[in-house]
Amino acid sequence: MTAVITVENLSKRYLLGHRASDNTPAGDVSLRDAITRTARNAARKTGDLMKGREVVHGDQIEEFWALTDVNFEVKEGEVLGLIGRNGAGKSTLLKVLSRITEPTKGRVTLRGRVASLLEVGTGFHPELSGRENIFLNGAILGMSRVDIRKKFDEIVAFSEVEKFLDTPVKRYSSGMYVRLAFAVAAHMEPEILIVDEVLAVGDAAFQAKCMGKMSSVASENRTVLFVSHNMGAIKTLTTRSLLLQGGRITADADSETVIEKYLLTTLDARAKALKAKNLESFRRGRNYDNPPASIVEINIASSNNDPDTLPEVELGSDFTVEICLDVESAILAGDLCVVLMNSQGERVTTLVASDKVQGLSLRPGENVVKLSVKDLFLAPGRYFADVSLDPMIDGKSCDAIFDYPLLTVVNHGQVTHALNRPWGSVYSKDARWSVSEKVEKIAAVGT
Repeated sequence: MTAVITVENLSKRYLLGHRASDNTPAGDVSLRDAITRTARNAARKTGDLMKGREVVHGDQIEEFWALTDVNFEVKEGEVLGLIGRNGAGKSTLLKVLSRITEPTKGRVTLRGRVASLLEVGTGFHPELSGRENIFLNGAILGMSRVDIRKKFDEIVAFSEVEKFLDTPVKRYSSGMYVRLAFAVAAHMEPEILIVDEVLAVGDAAFQAKCMGKMSSVASENRTVLFVSHNMGAIKTLTTRSLLLQGGRITADADSETVIEKYLLTTLDARAKALKAKNLESFRRGRNYDNPPASIVEINIASSNNDPDTLPEVELGSDFTVEICLDVESAILAGDLCVVLMNSQGERVTTLVASDKVQGLSLRPGENVVKLSVKDLFLAPGRYFADVSLDPMIDGKSCDAIFDYPLLTVVNHGQVTHALNRPWGSVYSKDARWSVSEKVEKIAAVGT
C-alpha cells in the first residue's frame, strides 16, 4: 500500500530567551546596568534581523529541540494515533505536517490534500461569517466553488450551526467553532485528515459524531492522523499508534501495545515510591485537615520478595490485599474501597471491606484490614489500585491513595497463550464447552 506521509530524520529546534538572573533584587539594579543590558539586546536583535535569523527576546538564548530524529510512514487509508505527555512534541509534529511551521532538519513528504484541525481558531477568519469561512477554507484546500457548494448542505447539517451561519465566527462559542471547523475539515474530502485534541471542546454527542465521521473517512481509503489524551478514543479509532517522549518516537506498534506502554511509563514514575513505602506520593489531598485515619501500608502476599518489582500472583490464584491503617480517633462505621484497574486505566472491579448494616469498625491505633479476593480470574498483566477509607457518617474521605501499583498476574503455563492477547482483563475459568461429531448420512447410489 502506498505511503501518503513519509517523515525522515525530522527535527525541530526553538530558541528560548531568558532574562539574566542577578544576585541583587530587581529593584536594586542600577540605571547604568539597565541601559547597558538594553543596548546589548538591541544590538543583538538588530544583527539577527540583518542576517535573517529569528529574533528572540531575552538576555540569554537557549536551544530547545521539540523534535529529534523522528522517522515514520503512514499508509493510505491508515488511521494513526499519536500519544504522549504534554510537551512530548505532538503539536509541533502536527504543525510541521500541516506546513504551519518549517522543520529545522529532515524532510516530510505528503501525497495528497491535507486538512488540519489543530486548535480552536485555526484556519478561520474571525470577522467573516460561518458561511464565508466555509468557502474560504474550501478554496485554501484547492476545491472549486462548485465542489464546495455540493458539500455545503452536508457541512451545515453536521455542524448544527445553521441558525448562526451568517454571524461572524468571532461571536461563536468554542463548541460552535469546533463544530463548524471539524465539519469543514472532514467534508472537504482531503486525502489526509489531521485532528488534534481540539475535539475535547465539544460535548459527548458531538464527539461521538466526530468519531463516526473519522471512521467513515478512513473507510473511504483516506488517511487520518489523530492526537488525543483519551486512550479509549485512540483504542476505538486507531489500529496503530506512535508514542512520543521528549521529542522522540519511543514506540511504534499496534495501539493496544503503545497505550499500555504509555500508561505504564506514566505510572511507573510513581511506582518508585514502592521501595520506601512512601504512600504520600500517591495521595492527591485529603478532605480533612486532621484525618481520623490514614493509610500507611498496602501489601500483597507473594512469593516474590523483590522490593523493586510488583508482587506476583499466579493466573487463577486467590490473593489477599492487606491494608494497614493508622487510626487517630475511633471510626464506628466506614467503607474501605479498593478499585482495581488494569494497565490501560480501565476499571476491573471494586472491592469493599465493610458490613452492609454497621460498616467497618476501627479502633484507635494500628488496624490491619485484609481483603481476601477469591474467584476473580484476572488475565496476565499489571494491575493498579485506588484505595480510599470513607466514614459512612459524613461521606468525607479520611484518606485516599491513587494509581498505586498493586500486583502482576503471571501465567506460568496454567492456560494457553491465548490469554496473553489483549482481549480484556478478566476471563472465565469454568467456561462450559463440548465437542461433538457431525455425522452425515450418505444415501446409497444404485443397488
